Amino acid sequence: MAQSLVVKVTAGMDAPERCSQAFTVAAVAVASGARVSLWLTGESAWYALPGRAAEFSLAEAAPLPDLLESILAGGRVTLCSQCAARRGIKQEDVIEGVRIAGAQVFVQEVMAEGTQALVY
Repeated sequence: MAQSLVVKVTAGMDAPERCSQAFTVAAVAVASGARVSLWLTGESAWYALPGRAAEFSLAEAAPLPDLLESILAGGRVTLCSQCAARRGIKQEDVIEGVRIAGAQVFVQEVMAEGTQALVY
C-alpha cells in the first residue's frame, strides 16, 4: 500500500517561498508514488481558479502551473469550503479536478492510518 501525504498550504503571494515549498513537496510526493492530497486554504485558495497559478512567480522555483498540473494528474486537490466562501469562489469556478470540501473531510484524511500531514 502506498503511503499517504496530506499537504495543507495556507500561503500564496503573501509568502511565496512557503507556497512554492508546499506545491513542490506535494508534486514530488506524487512523482514518488505517494497518495497525495493538497489542501488550498487561506491565500492559496486563489490557485484553485483557472489562470491564477500562472500569475505566481518565484526565482529558482518550478512554475506553479506545472506543479499544480502534476498534483492534479496523480493526486487530489481540495479547496477549503470556508476559504472559498470568503472569496466568493463556487465549485463551477474552479479548475477541473479541484473539489471544495470542509474541515470534516480534512480531519478524516489526516486521521487515516498511515497518513502523514504537513502544513505550510
